[in-house]
Amino acid sequence: MLCLYGLHEFTTVFGMELRMTTTFPDVSISTERLVLRAFEDADIPAHTEMMNDEMVTAWTSVPHPYTERDAEEWVRRIAPAERTEGRGIVFAVTEFLTQRLVGFVNLQNADWRIRSAEIGYVIAPWARGEGYATESVLAVAQWLFRDERFERLELRTGADNTASQQVAQKIGCISEGVLRNAGIARTQTESGWTEIRTDLIVWSLLPEDLDGVADQMADAGYSSFTDWN
Repeated sequence: MLCLYGLHEFTTVFGMELRMTTTFPDVSISTERLVLRAFEDADIPAHTEMMNDEMVTAWTSVPHPYTERDAEEWVRRIAPAERTEGRGIVFAVTEFLTQRLVGFVNLQNADWRIRSAEIGYVIAPWARGEGYATESVLAVAQWLFRDERFERLELRTGADNTASQQVAQKIGCISEGVLRNAGIARTQTESGWTEIRTDLIVWSLLPEDLDGVADQMADAGYSSFTDWN
């Protein structure tokens, strides 16, 4: 995919030079239950704890054990650079009432020419089963399509990662096929965590796929996108 790393692509139309934006704005997104915003230093302890969860270790490539120094690197350098260097944007997901860190949603591999990006997410163990993953991913997708005028969102899930597959289905993603043996997961053995190969299921979401999804979620008792700033 094309990544422009914070530079600007210029297009000439009828002799006029037009600048195309290649970084996302510094925004926050709110739903009735959640606030999605940039990471802050205060999130470091909760982020460290969340990233040491077994499910996170199994389905991501984060270091294990995940130390407070790893969290500091993520919060202070890696996550902000995704936006400022044009690759995507990272949202810390927090509860609206308690401000507690629920997880994060990461837009990555942004292609500014075809207006496409890939999405990933992590939810803390204590917050699972509440619909937070679905709510936050849907909110980001709505913002991406409506405000940033993107035309495609892609999600890749491990073949055995049924929780992520359910999130994709709930927000209206379409399964496009399987990338055989294309990913790496981790499993616990007697000697510790071991890397294994896995198939990846490719899901896509287009703006028209969201028609009616918010209403379906509301009927099921989940909040949807309401505001951004």
